[in-house]
Amino acid sequence: MAAGRSGGGSSMALALLVLAASAASLLPAASLSVTSPYVRPPPRPDVLASLLQDDDDDGQTPQQVHISMVGPDKMRVTWITDDEAPAIVEYGTTPGQYTLSATGSTTTYSYVLYKSGNIHDAVIGPLQPNTTYYYRCSSNPKRDFSFRTPPATLPFKFVIVGDFGQTGWTESTLKHIAGADYDMLLLPGDLSYADFIQSRWDSYGRLVEPLASARPWMVTEGNHEIEKLPLVEPKPFKAYNARWRMPYDAGASPSGDNLYYSLDVAGGAVHVLMLGSYTDYDAGSAQHRWLRRDLAAVDRRRTAFVVALVHAPWYNSNRAHQGEGDAMRDAMEALLYGARVDAVFAGHVHAYERFARVYAGKEDPCAPVYVTVGDGGNREGLADKYIDPQPAISAFREASFGHGRLEVVNATHALWTWHRNDDDVQVVADQVWITSLAANPACHRSKAGKM
Repeated sequence: MAAGRSGGGSSMALALLVLAASAASLLPAASLSVTSPYVRPPPRPDVLASLLQDDDDDGQTPQQVHISMVGPDKMRVTWITDDEAPAIVEYGTTPGQYTLSATGSTTTYSYVLYKSGNIHDAVIGPLQPNTTYYYRCSSNPKRDFSFRTPPATLPFKFVIVGDFGQTGWTESTLKHIAGADYDMLLLPGDLSYADFIQSRWDSYGRLVEPLASARPWMVTEGNHEIEKLPLVEPKPFKAYNARWRMPYDAGASPSGDNLYYSLDVAGGAVHVLMLGSYTDYDAGSAQHRWLRRDLAAVDRRRTAFVVALVHAPWYNSNRAHQGEGDAMRDAMEALLYGARVDAVFAGHVHAYERFARVYAGKEDPCAPVYVTVGDGGNREGLADKYIDPQPAISAFREASFGHGRLEVVNATHALWTWHRNDDDVQVVADQVWITSLAANPACHRSKAGKM
């Protein structure tokens, strides 16, 4: 059954808003620079205790279910069982009637003294766009799930938030996201904050399952995913790669590495780059060569928006993590600028900040908008100390937990909104229209010189 979308009246109102905003979709940062005076309460404690064990888990009951896109019309379903179970997903468009099925594979991993459950993975499809599918995993009748596929055309709605963790504030953020109508969640790193304690990956999987099983979650790694122990566990990203497999080997531009990849949504109208801040990115590296190929293949005549996600921000006026994204920026900023990437979203800094369009440290009308959204609710607390005075390129900053939403309305305009978690009530604290650089004639000069 196709899921409903906005009606004609709301579409007309939105069109009028776009017209009203088009002349000043991104005002000069000097006229917008704001450091919010809002004072955030301290972080809430972890919620791990209530998530470590399912009371009704018989060893074959699917848990930690999450989904991710694979190409334009397929979905990867990932789940875990404590005991052996078939890697089968049964699905259909009617509740309880599973007329289709797909069989995948099962893996496990060990980490010091920890042994994971059976991690199952199956790709289902082809699927119809903007349609609700009902499914179950391992043919187990105890739990039924459903998800809605993304639309094949604009408008397209993203939720973007990083540095989740598993605190009371994380629960608040997830509750606010659950109340939104969105098509896909993008997460720029730092998922579970397991930090070597592998059972925290399991509790995190249970915490996010209600959302991650219902909409595709596309993630990239942060520093808390590295989990490398010299001599004992020398291989980094062991748990992350085993549990959160992304479509790095799918699409028109496979990267060959789960730590970075790209995807197209809305029929190719939006191209999303998920970049790896904690794997090689210098010129000549595999990631750098892949990024150059990927961007060169993007046809901006049909791709209205290109957005990128990294973990460590390339621009940051917070005192926390100063300069940690600079080396990656030095290596890759010219590539993104030459391809007219519209926006770059980062995590890592536990606060919110939006910059103007920036290239090489200066405002540039043909450069990306930079946004930091490392404010999902982590247990390390907020980064509440900023550089003073606020740089002219920084438009708005606030040390609060929250999440962002990017609605690509049409081929020329996208609406970015940041929602603060204000005592469990979400409040729109920052909002701006972003105009596609592909729609700006002044930014149409050859990319060759910058790539």
